[in-house]
Amino acid sequence: MPIEHRAKRKVVIVGAGAVGSTFAYALAQDGAATEIALVDANTDLAKGQALDLAHGCPFFPTVEIRAGDKNDYADATVIVLTAGTAQRPGESRLALLRRNAGIVEQIVDDIVEQKSRAILLVVTNPVDVLTYVAYRRSGWPRRRVLGSGTVLDSARLRYLLSQHFHVDIHNVHAYVLGEHGDSELVAWSMTHVGGTPIDEFRRLYGKHEDWPEERRRLEEAVRDSAYHIIDYKGATWFGVGMALVRIVGAILRDARSVLTVSAVLKGEFGLDGLSLGVPCIVSSNGVDSIIAASLDATERAALANSASVVSSALGELAGA
Repeated sequence: MPIEHRAKRKVVIVGAGAVGSTFAYALAQDGAATEIALVDANTDLAKGQALDLAHGCPFFPTVEIRAGDKNDYADATVIVLTAGTAQRPGESRLALLRRNAGIVEQIVDDIVEQKSRAILLVVTNPVDVLTYVAYRRSGWPRRRVLGSGTVLDSARLRYLLSQHFHVDIHNVHAYVLGEHGDSELVAWSMTHVGGTPIDEFRRLYGKHEDWPEERRRLEEAVRDSAYHIIDYKGATWFGVGMALVRIVGAILRDARSVLTVSAVLKGEFGLDGLSLGVPCIVSSNGVDSIIAASLDATERAALANSASVVSSALGELAGA
């Protein structure tokens, strides 16, 4: 059946750089989307990336790939915002934040102007701050605006735990919460292997190491992963590209997957007026619901601290 006669699952990717193009490549292979449009202020880049990808169509599940423009927002199912700008020499963190917030607000204005009914997924960093900026600017229900959050961080934790215990990564369930940044936390109370809580699993199958110290080392390894990759090759794009396929696939397939996306909080976990990476059920509605899981006292305090970091950045942005 021709694409135009099937239920359209159209994904518009705003930003055709390393992250946007890698995501497009991975999404095309996944088969969840029937149409992928690349939009970029550098129209030649968008055209070049789309053409390069389109030449792989004989090897993908059936999908249309092309360069697009803001008119594509009108009938998009999901819009993924990866566009942003790098820090200039001597530029302050706040100045960079203001520039990226301005980019996000302009794109959101274009999306709203097209009367789009899409789900908006923000990836541009700092993702938690800019997800809330996009939510406020759009005026949309909070379920329709989410960020990539700590989905990649949680994947990194699962990988490290699978390596540590020599167990299939698909049997490891673990969640990193909070800011996608230095204040993030591992929710050890929610971590298990094959249904066995991690502390119990460690006693049964561990290496008799100093577990508190090993937990600290694992937390540090997750938090510093991006820094190491950036030191090695300048930027990260493969891991985040696959994380975006997981999130967008859950939306397009109405999978109701539990993912730690950055969601707008209104009282959950005692927090309000910001976006933060927390466990959510992700479906065709976007954030279908937030799972306000019970955390231990240490984790609650760490989540509150992470929230304060994001709230402070939002306050600086508002006062700038």
